[in-house]
Amino acid sequence: MTSPDPRTPGQGDEEETGLGPTRLRDLLLIAVVTGIAAWILVRYNYSDFPPLPLLAGVVLYVLAALEIVIAFVVRSRVESHQIGQARGQLHPLTAARVLALAKASAILGAISVGVWAGLLTFLLGQQDVAAADHDRPAAIVGLIGGVLLVGAAMWLEYCCRAPDDPPPVEGA
Repeated sequence: MTSPDPRTPGQGDEEETGLGPTRLRDLLLIAVVTGIAAWILVRYNYSDFPPLPLLAGVVLYVLAALEIVIAFVVRSRVESHQIGQARGQLHPLTAARVLALAKASAILGAISVGVWAGLLTFLLGQQDVAAADHDRPAAIVGLIGGVLLVGAAMWLEYCCRAPDDPPPVEGA
């Protein structure tokens, strides 16, 4: 005999289900866990790494810039209520894809922040090591790129929000 589902609709289940906004604390947790793992891996394997090029994290800047451009396009379409299937409107499926891109990019950015922060933490502890002196600027560039990507992704996700319902018409 099976027991009934304790979470049947309408029985006071206040918990939200579905996809909600990305929480900054979740991204911070991802960055911290990734940073600790990266620091441990770098600590024991740094001598096997090739030199880091200065622009190793430049792809994060490119992704952040693209997402900012997309955010402004989405924002203008949402604010002017140009959402629909007609030509020139933002298709709802495209909006959902853009939202998925924003969420994935926020996670990628958090992982990048963790990796670059873990590497930079290790490098800052290596005084008088020529390889570490060479790699520090690349780690800083990558860390800043990760932070910018998280910011751009969060902005893009914010721009994908549905507009508020219009206020009720008085006298109707």
